[in-house]
Amino acid sequence: MTQDSKPGPANEPKTWSGRFSAPIAESVKIYTASVSFDRRLAEFDIQGSLAHAQMLSETGLLGAEDLKAIQAGMATILDEVRQGAFPWNLDDEDVHLNIERRLTALVGDAGKRLHTARSRNDQVATDIRLYLRHEIDRLQRLLAGVQEALLDLAEAHAATPMPGFTHLQVAQPVTFGHHLMAYVEMFGRDRERLADCRHRVNRLPLGAAALAGTSYPIRRERVAELLGFEALCLNSLDAVSDRDFAIEFCAAAALVMTHVSRLSEEFVLWMSPRYGFIRIGDAFCTGSSIMPQKRNPDVPELARGKTGRVTGHLVALLTLMKGQPLAYNKDNQEDKEPLFDTVDTVAATLEILAEMLRQITVHGDAMRRAAEEGFSTATDLADYLVKKGMPFRDAHEVVAQAVRLAEERQCDLAGLSLETLRGFSTLIGQDVYAVLTIEGSLASRNGIGGTAPDRVRAAIQAARLSLKR
Repeated sequence: MTQDSKPGPANEPKTWSGRFSAPIAESVKIYTASVSFDRRLAEFDIQGSLAHAQMLSETGLLGAEDLKAIQAGMATILDEVRQGAFPWNLDDEDVHLNIERRLTALVGDAGKRLHTARSRNDQVATDIRLYLRHEIDRLQRLLAGVQEALLDLAEAHAATPMPGFTHLQVAQPVTFGHHLMAYVEMFGRDRERLADCRHRVNRLPLGAAALAGTSYPIRRERVAELLGFEALCLNSLDAVSDRDFAIEFCAAAALVMTHVSRLSEEFVLWMSPRYGFIRIGDAFCTGSSIMPQKRNPDVPELARGKTGRVTGHLVALLTLMKGQPLAYNKDNQEDKEPLFDTVDTVAATLEILAEMLRQITVHGDAMRRAAEEGFSTATDLADYLVKKGMPFRDAHEVVAQAVRLAEERQCDLAGLSLETLRGFSTLIGQDVYAVLTIEGSLASRNGIGGTAPDRVRAAIQAARLSLKR
């Protein structure tokens, strides 16, 4: 029980108490109540109730005076919620009954008529969809903010060479801007997934009532129109029990965090003195209680850790739903905390990630030195030989032998004399040194998706245009 969720009077009846001969046990009341966490749905519950009341009035199921009273009462309740003055009551167990009880206290019988032709089952399903639709839109904006920060950093370093890695071994030169653009692509796919998920979230369950629909002549399409839903849930059993949309969202959120975690892992590595590629702003690091020299990258480390938390919520929701028969079951009360925490965790992480990206110092010299190690232009030499007419597999073998010699002499391929290189193949001429430089390697990869600086700048421009759409 939270401090502002108080039990009501002992003799205050439950909305459903007529069926029972004994009051609910205090321990059960505490165990089953959800108001401590589902109160965040309050504004969405009010939205849904106002649309429902409007439809009831238009179909003649609610009088005009009752509608006005409900609208006035809900305006008062909304203000109380926003001001933190709403009298939350544990006896009313959830956000829906709390608001209904308060509305009835404010406007009398009109408040009791509001629940005509609906159940808490379709009511909560509607509230969660309204909430999640709102949060998806917020996360889309936050993802765009991360992409913008990445684009700014990528543009500043479109031509800054660094080693590209496979298996964490130096592979080929790339630019830092090109590397960052990989994450712009990842977060772009995340936005696409969330947009696609939003279509399935944005379907109205209200009107399904408890599980079988309602005998009242309601107009579900009108409620959908008022609330901005693009479709209806077409089966009443499925409408009240479906949580696919929440699971799908959590899956998309887990992928968002997976991408954040990959980037965070690279930041942790790059900030290490063994790499020295970047410096994260002091505002995003902490020190050690015993080692005064330390600058610990706590923000990316914690973002990496929170990824497991979000993935865990996805597994929790899948497990929650796997054994439920149709239709609604009390199990579904357990959907909200994982969902809410997923939203909170992803939103907070994206917000701080965008801030951190704008306070990163790049050590281009260290990146270049690392790119010059590990024979990163070996593939360029093989491509050079192929362009001279040698089959690629033969070129691969020739370059492997050249690399072995350079390794023995502790020099790069460009450090081998032309005479030495021609000892491996007479196809090699003076022009070979142009392809063995970092700049030559980068410039040669100018196809779509390549790391050539001009191609990177074009990709940045295209990504910026896409964000404006």
